[in-house]
Amino acid sequence: MTPPVRIVVTIPDGRCDELDGVVPFPPDFAARYRAAGYWRGRVLGDLLRPSPGGDSVAVVAGGDSVAVVAGGDSVAVVAGGDSVAVVDPAGRRWAYAELDDLADRFAAGLADLGVARGDRVVVQLPNIAEFAVVSIGCYRLGAIPVYGLPGHRQREIGYLIRHSDAVAYVVADQHQGFRYPELARQVRREAPALRHVVVVGDPDGFTGYADLLLAEPRELPGPDPSDVAFFLLSGGTTGLPKLIPRTHDDYAYQLTATARACGMDEHGCYLASLPVAHNAALGCPGLLGTLAVGGKVLLPPNPSPDEVFELIGSERVTLTTLMPPMVQMWRDALEFFDVDLSGLLIQVGSAHLSPELARGIYTEMGSRLTHWFGMAEGILTYTRLDDPIDVIVHTQGRPLAEADEIRVVDPEGADVPPGEVGELLTRGPYTIRGYYRAPEVNATAFTADGFLRTGDLVRFTPDGNMVVEGRLKDVINKGGEKITAAELEDVLHLHPALRRVAVVGVPDPVMGEVPCVFAVCAEPVPTLRDVREYLREAGVAGYKLPDHFEVVDSLPRTTVGKIDKNRLRQSLSAPSSGLPNPGRG
Repeated sequence: MTPPVRIVVTIPDGRCDELDGVVPFPPDFAARYRAAGYWRGRVLGDLLRPSPGGDSVAVVAGGDSVAVVAGGDSVAVVAGGDSVAVVDPAGRRWAYAELDDLADRFAAGLADLGVARGDRVVVQLPNIAEFAVVSIGCYRLGAIPVYGLPGHRQREIGYLIRHSDAVAYVVADQHQGFRYPELARQVRREAPALRHVVVVGDPDGFTGYADLLLAEPRELPGPDPSDVAFFLLSGGTTGLPKLIPRTHDDYAYQLTATARACGMDEHGCYLASLPVAHNAALGCPGLLGTLAVGGKVLLPPNPSPDEVFELIGSERVTLTTLMPPMVQMWRDALEFFDVDLSGLLIQVGSAHLSPELARGIYTEMGSRLTHWFGMAEGILTYTRLDDPIDVIVHTQGRPLAEADEIRVVDPEGADVPPGEVGELLTRGPYTIRGYYRAPEVNATAFTADGFLRTGDLVRFTPDGNMVVEGRLKDVINKGGEKITAAELEDVLHLHPALRRVAVVGVPDPVMGEVPCVFAVCAEPVPTLRDVREYLREAGVAGYKLPDHFEVVDSLPRTTVGKIDKNRLRQSLSAPSSGLPNPGRG
């Protein structure tokens, strides 16, 4: 595996900013991806603007692959001027020209604060139009957003700021009753490198987002296409999230290729039902991919039917990304609403979608489905819009790019025979070669020749479609939100009444999977309510709190002495939090 290296970013004034801990694409692979047209030398700061020379983006399918090429017949003309780019939660309509100008001003305002190319900026914003302004402004300056989630609290945000050496932190003043300036005050005490807190709304003693927009646009150094554009978060088995460096080159390909895959163009409308800091809603094609091809993005307050069903009709929504629990909610709510969903393509991935629910998208909702598998690290597979219904319902389709290299291996790393189940290994033009500042993790997460070990168990059908059978990683997928068991265990081990702890995911009819804590306890034995409150006070995000708590005499062990989590899962065929008792509450 290519070892972590130090990327030296040279600023035109001669100053250098060192970004260490990034594992780059090997030069021969980078040259190959450029020659094949996957990487076109575009930077994400050019979103909202036509291609150089006025050329529009052209995406051409070749067989089962999708590649971005220059020329050819255009399928998407980048919108501009008065065309609507974003409709925000308050119903305000933001034009392309307006967002373009605000992004320039935000970039200049950051520069006036001393934020420079290569500096990291933790961005924790809900689904509001300012998310696009802040992101694109950072891309234009060459500053690197680190995307936190709205539900993150002191533990997660403090880690992101310290691990990335962030110099700035951008938040909303409040969201869903939570005030973020107070969180900023807490994390700032532990992060000496953090120089600026920028607040959208009431700045509460910090720098106001609106004040940065007073800066006059000007030429800025900007990034190179091979630079890291931003960091996404990975849910893994090592506790707090790993940082995923995505470059301008690789993500620009992903945006246009996924837009083509979903039929998104300047006439399309994307409804953001997930947090836009998630890879799926950010760039598959999501917010950025829709803007890249000139479409319109809707940012509703939440994805509940009473909020979005009317929008789907009035704004002519063509695409949305849903987790299976939300698909079920929408389907069940249809009897109470007069809404036509026949023009809607629903993109589902990252969690198990039952065949019954998948067919119901067609038979009960009158919509269409594209079934995806994806990781923020890169690899994406999907069912094509013209695939047979059985393929769409029962598989996760085929890789996005012809250059995606796929292996399916046994526990010893040997390729399994066609059709058999094994771990998915992959590398390609939009899949990372290493996590940021994580050499020990990279040594096991990647093979010596650069394949990412996904931890997912898959098989391929005779016609080349992938079926996800499970995963090796100890990650709990709660309605699409990834929760690492190790992170909760790290905190719970400090509880005075919990002598030994194990956290596993157990089935849930609504969320698919929820956390369950097994614990060997001392007196007084805590309840579920006590455990949840302890985690909340420790700064753990609310969506990670356990739904079940089981008191046991001992934790089962495997033959090599590890906690046997499979046996723990099997011991709870139908857990229920029920009424409070010594082990539940």
